[in-house]
Amino acid sequence: MEEQAATRSKKRSILALSLVFGPALILIFMATRGCDHRFKKLADYGLVKTPTFSVYNHKGKQALSLQDYQDQIVLVTTLQTTCPHQCGLAFFPLTQNIYKDLRTNKRKKLKQVRLLSIVVDSLGRPVSESELLDIQDMLKSRVEGYDPELWQLVSADPKIFYNLRNNGQKLIHKDPKYFGGVSYNELIMLLDKKNHLRMVLNGHTEGMIRKMKEHLALLIKQYDKERAKKQD
Repeated sequence: MEEQAATRSKKRSILALSLVFGPALILIFMATRGCDHRFKKLADYGLVKTPTFSVYNHKGKQALSLQDYQDQIVLVTTLQTTCPHQCGLAFFPLTQNIYKDLRTNKRKKLKQVRLLSIVVDSLGRPVSESELLDIQDMLKSRVEGYDPELWQLVSADPKIFYNLRNNGQKLIHKDPKYFGGVSYNELIMLLDKKNHLRMVLNGHTEGMIRKMKEHLALLIKQYDKERAKKQD
């Protein structure tokens, strides 16, 4: 009798567990395998071309253009000389939500991602080399594990990057509502491995920084799926 009671109790426990975890298991299946057909591909807004600009990275100062970053995913921002205290972007969320991921995964999935920041003054104007190097020193002291290979500084007029249209709208606007009165002080652009614009967002808040991180993950997933198809 005791053995039968133990068996019935065990069956009731298994049933209870299946009722509790059954829906969760279904959701896990949908999230991992069942949602492939719903994979969202980022829109392609066309090629971004630039003339040569000066880059300060792990190799020192180099003259490059965006074409030199083909086969890499690039995030483009501006960075004001008034940072980190007064910035067009949410500076610390940028370092924690995007740069930290690049640094900790630089030999894994995010090894092909680079962050390019055009150093400007508070009004969005190009700055001198000494001012740019001051910002580089600031990053070294304020950003944990700052790596100039991953987060590269650019000396250029930001208009050569941002003089574009997205969904029929110009990216460059002058308005007092923007930091320094110009829109590109707050914008983050996501470029794919062919220098095509895939997303542009206002990065003035932590929420939008997180949203750009999600779009970056989508683009990486797209490349992963394409690579997997080639291997099949």
